[in-house]
Amino acid sequence: MGAQPFRLGWFGNLTTPEWRTGWSEDALTWTDARYYVDMVQDMERAGFDFMMLEDSLMVSDIYAGTAELELKHAIYAPKLDPVPVVSMLAYATEHIGIVATASTTFYPPYLLARAFSTLDHVTRGRVGWNIVTSSEDRAAQNFGMDKLPLHDKRYDIAEEFVEVVTALWNSWEEKAILADPVSGYYADHTKVAPIHHKGEYFSVRGPLNTPRSPQHKPVICQAGASPRGRAFAAKNADMLLCIPNGLDGMKAYRDDIRARAESFGRNPDDVKVFFVVQPVIGKTMAEAEAKKAAFLADKQRNFEAQMVHFAAIMEIDFSVLDPDLPIPDDMSTNGHQGTFEGWKEAFGGRSIKDAASAMRVHSMELVGTPDSIAEQMDEAMDYVGGDGFMFLSQPTSREYIREITEGLCPALRRRGLLRNGYSHPHFRDNLRSF
Repeated sequence: MGAQPFRLGWFGNLTTPEWRTGWSEDALTWTDARYYVDMVQDMERAGFDFMMLEDSLMVSDIYAGTAELELKHAIYAPKLDPVPVVSMLAYATEHIGIVATASTTFYPPYLLARAFSTLDHVTRGRVGWNIVTSSEDRAAQNFGMDKLPLHDKRYDIAEEFVEVVTALWNSWEEKAILADPVSGYYADHTKVAPIHHKGEYFSVRGPLNTPRSPQHKPVICQAGASPRGRAFAAKNADMLLCIPNGLDGMKAYRDDIRARAESFGRNPDDVKVFFVVQPVIGKTMAEAEAKKAAFLADKQRNFEAQMVHFAAIMEIDFSVLDPDLPIPDDMSTNGHQGTFEGWKEAFGGRSIKDAASAMRVHSMELVGTPDSIAEQMDEAMDYVGGDGFMFLSQPTSREYIREITEGLCPALRRRGLLRNGYSHPHFRDNLRSF
């Protein structure tokens, strides 16, 4: 192995931190976002490329027809909107990228283009947009729809959406602003033009009334897992997050995305793939194994949380299924299709209750000391080919964040596996710097 450095990101959301231990008041004070300011500062010091904030737009009551378990475990609600919080997190940092989620199904293109252009300005070129098409009818019902469009139709809409917002971001040319006291012109009207878009789903005149931003457009993140989602991501994304099963699945996914990107005329090295992991870290192997055992012992809580999670993003009420049987082979979803198929595969024919109560959402299991986990991550990247990992914890805690940033990250850096500073002022340039 050549000790090639890779990138780190954080898959998070603006929801309540860990509240069950009673060791912190964060669970009651997180809505002022200072908890997340502390988190993003820890990550920047540790050398993370970005913090990504997912989002959803509903209080799910799919499981058993009630929001009881959703609110009991605070899986998807309560939650803050990540878009306005980006400014706060960026103001508290200097280099790290901040990625906010926004849906092409619910945002108007002009509003999204303007919001993210503004964020790119105020973050000095450090914002990213995680593109989702949304997967929940309950969210659709908050926007005047009874149901979401079908899965592939949502991606058709998203394709045109990206075309529109890209045109809006380009509606101001690079040197449109003159600020010339001699001529008396602040902006050159010949370098600001309407886009006159009239398509199947959107009609937008333009131009944007926000000037061209530092990156020209935000870093684009996506999580395509289905064939249609992968094609969309390979065409449009700068980075992807994914949860394939095991090293072979990780390698196959990355190879597939790179081949698809090349088929669209892109340089596959410009598309970075991040694999979601949830390391269990201890000062000793015995301590790490004890933490894993404690998680597995909490079977009922784990089962309830996974059922609420699955129900929300799959729009499937798992309460009507026999928990002592596997997921039926013929069950499908209009929600996260690729993710659903991956989870069915991961269940491996086990009963729903048995599998869900022991399930951790990750591409590969990482349990051990900082040094042993760093070694496993190095071996994985060497086998897969790159590009990085995205850490997930739900709910999160200061203790876990610092196990990563002050335990695992130094172990990675000692091996030459983690960046030693930021070479560029802008997020996209840092993402592509090695």
